[in-house]
Amino acid sequence: MPADLNDYFNKNRKKGGDDENPQINFEPPQFMKDFGKKSIFLYILIAIIALLVISKPFVVINSGEVGIKATAGKYDPTALKPGLHFFIPFIQDVFVVDTRVRIINYTNSEDLSIKTPNAGIKYKSAISVLDARGLPVSIELTVQYKLKADSAPQTIATWGLSWEDKIINPVVRDVTRNIVGKYTAEELPVKRNEIAAQITSKIKDRIDAQPGQPVELLAVQLRKIVLPQKIKDQILRVQIAKQQAEQARYEVEKAKQVAQKNAALAQGDANARKIRAQGQADAVKIEADANAYANKELGKSVTPNLLKLRQLDVQGKFNEALKVNKDAKIFLTPGGVVPNIWLDSKDKQRSSSVGNK
Repeated sequence: MPADLNDYFNKNRKKGGDDENPQINFEPPQFMKDFGKKSIFLYILIAIIALLVISKPFVVINSGEVGIKATAGKYDPTALKPGLHFFIPFIQDVFVVDTRVRIINYTNSEDLSIKTPNAGIKYKSAISVLDARGLPVSIELTVQYKLKADSAPQTIATWGLSWEDKIINPVVRDVTRNIVGKYTAEELPVKRNEIAAQITSKIKDRIDAQPGQPVELLAVQLRKIVLPQKIKDQILRVQIAKQQAEQARYEVEKAKQVAQKNAALAQGDANARKIRAQGQADAVKIEADANAYANKELGKSVTPNLLKLRQLDVQGKFNEALKVNKDAKIFLTPGGVVPNIWLDSKDKQRSSSVGNK
């Protein structure tokens, strides 16, 4: 490069033919003289850096993930833990697999278009089932699961990276169809909890039965049972009839309670009247017994001397009466006991009786 510059200036000087112009001798710096010798090493370094950037012989594994190293197509049975790991480009490769909780939502096709993609959530069409009578029913589920980290290399080696579509999805659809197909469409809403428990249990048994148990099933949720419209209408009519029957039973029970209340009140009134009548009868009896007792005691006190005294007293009254009315007639009862009877002979229309006082 310096030789070229000197030649360039010498040629320009000769062409000019001007001796007054001094000859220019350009000498480049030393680092430029050494650059040509070291440039090959720089090119090699740049090539190595470019190769490293392109091949990227390392991988960073985050928490909730494991790495599966493959050497010449053969998977290493030991999973790579979270951290920085190196491998040989073009000979080895590392596949990063998510071991966090994953979800599959089985939903209606019209809902799939509005779902936003998510690495941990998948959306699949709802499960179509024929009930016990052959009527179409749609089942919507949510399945939660995760890949076991320790057996992840063997799982990927056996099932591939699309292991979910081979382990989870077929089992969920098959179990759901087998269980729901045993019931009629009308029974599904009534026995919803029973059916959900059976689906969860059967799916877990089927997944755990896989060799090596590659997946851990966390939960299965029965979200919705979509019935044919005519079945919905029939169920609605039955529910309305049941509500009306319940209302009728309520009215009957209410009327029965009112009748029982009125009967109790009437019985109470009758008992009260009976008690009052019994009280009055008892009072009359007590009074009669008292009078009888008084008369009895009074009878015991009447002696012959007392009667004779009373007779004399009455006789005296008659004598007094004869002094006033001499024409009066006096009748004495047999034995001379009172009362005695007297009549006024002047006024035959009037009569009087005199008794004990």
